[in-house]
Amino acid sequence: MYMLIDKETISETSLSLARLCLSLSVSRSGYYDWKRHKTSSLSSDPYEMELRDEIQKIVVEFTGYGYRRVTKELHRREYPINAKHVLRLMREDNLLCLRKRLFKSTTDSNHPLPIYPNLAKGTSVTKLNQLWVADITYIRLERQFLYLAVIIDVFSRKCIGWELDWHIDTQLTLNASASLVNLLAKGLH
Repeated sequence: MYMLIDKETISETSLSLARLCLSLSVSRSGYYDWKRHKTSSLSSDPYEMELRDEIQKIVVEFTGYGYRRVTKELHRREYPINAKHVLRLMREDNLLCLRKRLFKSTTDSNHPLPIYPNLAKGTSVTKLNQLWVADITYIRLERQFLYLAVIIDVFSRKCIGWELDWHIDTQLTLNASASLVNLLAKGLH
């Protein structure tokens, strides 16, 4: 739309800029903003071009670098530049790296084991040891996961049994309940 308006204003038609914007349902301020960005991105400042070239070299050399690390690398290469400026240039040149998130599915719903109903639903808990609940979660480390099984008293919200392990399996939950049995045998709960 803005390119059409720009073309019409250059050809000096009898229509005003306000009328062109109104007929295409766009704002004049939007047009001016587009024009300002268009002219600023086309600037042929040699320092800016050298900076963009250096940023591209850094991004090719260090593929996982974001704008903060690129800024530090530019400082090492003796380019005095602000991180916000680097971010803007990398965004304009589509050089921002995307973080790869590790995803591990911890729920296996396709198993032959029986699925039990939630008996605790709607229960009103009024004292200790009336209702215990258990859950398994994972802790993300730099390159792997650690699994945690817990048993919690609903009334006090106190963890009364837990176990950490590198593998999520039946033994993890059995060990959590064994730690609860040991705790109860000592009479600490």
